[in-house]
Amino acid sequence: MAENRASEYTEGTPCWVDAQLPDVEAGKRFYGDLFGWTFEDQPQGTVRASKDGAPVASLAHKTDGRLPTVWTVSFATPDAGALCRRIHAAGGQVVAPPVPFGDLGVTALVTDPEGAVFSLWQGARTPGFGRRHEPGTFAWVQLYTRDTRTANTFYGGLFHDALFGPDADPDFGRAPVSDVFPAEMPPHFLVHFATPDPGAAMAEVVRLGGRVQVPPFETSYGTAAVVTDDQGASFALLRR
Repeated sequence: MAENRASEYTEGTPCWVDAQLPDVEAGKRFYGDLFGWTFEDQPQGTVRASKDGAPVASLAHKTDGRLPTVWTVSFATPDAGALCRRIHAAGGQVVAPPVPFGDLGVTALVTDPEGAVFSLWQGARTPGFGRRHEPGTFAWVQLYTRDTRTANTFYGGLFHDALFGPDADPDFGRAPVSDVFPAEMPPHFLVHFATPDPGAAMAEVVRLGGRVQVPPFETSYGTAAVVTDDQGASFALLRR
């Protein structure tokens, strides 16, 4: 278990995940049953999910039906404004500029040059995950891209220490979309949650009303299966 300390989150380290859902109450039932999460209300109308008393994710109501139902990963930064400027200079876009999230920190929404969406988190009282790398918590995020060379240049420039520094232990990989998905799938991040048995967890997803996108397959970082919840948000189940 990784305890929550700001020093763990070098700029560019995945530090949080959140789901934008049409029905947060249905999301609480689905993920509560699947992962054993419990929930409490947070600022800005979100719901924080905890595992064994430690924060692991959040759920939020999707206010515009035209927006996708998705899981989004946040990368840590000590200065969201400065990182937004670097992202823009490197060919990405700032979708929503930095804003305070209660007194917990500052958040921003951005894209890379291919349009893959991710968030930035400048933590104040809450640096990030209270638990990760154990069943029912964040384990990995994979960027599926059409151009891995461009992606590696972009993220390598932004997050060099987290990805390649002497103490790097990244939870973030890049791969061509066509490795797993149809070639027409847009570039995107896929959040992975840890499980000791992807096949059994996949069956539980189906029992709860979700569906299987990609059955278990081997990766360089473990055995993964891609599923959606009962509202259409995609995520992966991972045994490392």
